[in-house]
Amino acid sequence: MENVNTYTAFEGHKLVSQGPLPEVILGIKRRIGKAENSSTLVFSDATGNTMDFNFQGTEKDVLKRLEVFVREDGPESSGPGRPRLGVVSREVSLLPRQWEWLASQSGGASAVLRRLVDEAKKKSLEGNSIKQIQEKAYKFMFAVAGDLKGYEEAIRALYKKDKKNFLLQMEDWPHDVKAHALDLANPVFEGKAK
Repeated sequence: MENVNTYTAFEGHKLVSQGPLPEVILGIKRRIGKAENSSTLVFSDATGNTMDFNFQGTEKDVLKRLEVFVREDGPESSGPGRPRLGVVSREVSLLPRQWEWLASQSGGASAVLRRLVDEAKKKSLEGNSIKQIQEKAYKFMFAVAGDLKGYEEAIRALYKKDKKNFLLQMEDWPHDVKAHALDLANPVFEGKAK
């Protein structure tokens, strides 16, 4: 599975949704209806981090909150002003010499910073090390499988790159948990970073 921009949602030990963030979040919102909270855990497949999300209001309200997490590309404006990029303004603190360098670059400071972040992000995702993949799998397993039989031994096997023991320790785990943990950890056992 290519998991750079995908998210996976688990409710207990059951996988309830997987895909782009807007689809996952809207799927959860539809499941919970008017309730404001959900016990569903949403994981970034790129990092293994869980995500807290506010489900209050309508689906439209929920989508509006997603703009902080997802850049929505729209048609470029033909008139004056900026194209619709889904830009979020935040404060950045830099040293004077760094501001001077940014000012000397073509396109302005914001464009240069966006380009640098995109390049660093791409480089980081291309160069996921075995350790980063192990950490991603560990975060998921800790959150969802920490109470399951064989959890600690499975973690040890993950860090020892022992696929046989990893699978053995997960033998009695719920199917969805086992399948997703293996999906996240497989590059470790194959010896290739994504």
